[in-house]
Amino acid sequence: MKLEILGHACARLTDRSGSLVVDPGTFSSPGALATADAVLVTHEHADHLDVDALLAALAERTHVEVWAPAAVVAALQARGVGLQRLHEAVPGTAATVLGHDVDVVGGVHASIHADLPRIANVGYLIDGAVLHPGDSFVALPPGAHVHVLLTPVSGPWLKLAEIVDWVRAVQPAVVVPIHDALLSPVGRGSVLRQLGPEGLGAGWAWTVVDLADEGASLDVEPDPAARAPFVAHELALEHPEFAGVPVLERDETVAPRPEEEAADADGRAG
Repeated sequence: MKLEILGHACARLTDRSGSLVVDPGTFSSPGALATADAVLVTHEHADHLDVDALLAALAERTHVEVWAPAAVVAALQARGVGLQRLHEAVPGTAATVLGHDVDVVGGVHASIHADLPRIANVGYLIDGAVLHPGDSFVALPPGAHVHVLLTPVSGPWLKLAEIVDWVRAVQPAVVVPIHDALLSPVGRGSVLRQLGPEGLGAGWAWTVVDLADEGASLDVEPDPAARAPFVAHELALEHPEFAGVPVLERDETVAPRPEEEAADADGRAG
């Protein structure tokens, strides 16, 4: 699939199934929704959701459906969009969108200031390969890895140290800068240098790929195996009653009895 950045936080993934657009906001490129076949929205802020532009696209392209947090779904419904075209994106769940496996992560927008309430914000992992976090440094399940990390580089809710620490924690193969509309060219270049091998990215294995130029794109292969930790997390949330069930060893068909566990422990100690 082809990944493009259409200004600020807007991303487009295109393959034979169609065009999936994430966060078409007021800072996005004109026509960001012109070819959209489905839309994902991380949260309600205008730089991630241009409501009027989305309503126009929905009117023109009557097959398009939208996945978004509850507040966005309610706002669009209030503007006349039918519920059959709207889907609430709930953290810890998954959806199939245009044939793509989409895992919903996160939950809350990063703090801007203690005086401002924090709104819902979700991130989307698409086909186990591309993560769009919205406005949050989302935490991933244990054992998770991401090939392409769409990485916010500017905003009133972040600073450079937090960006670097988050990317180091996720350890993607590719860092694609997003959320940069507030930066001057000089400031943007400075942040990207710090993320790269000449700055705080030195010694780390990721590659910074800048897709800001018009027409720039990156080919990304789906990675179904990378979804396993996310799916396991989703199942644990859906079935908390199984949280205490012991994991069987390869040669076991039933869980070990307490005396067997004690014997195993004695054997390991000896």
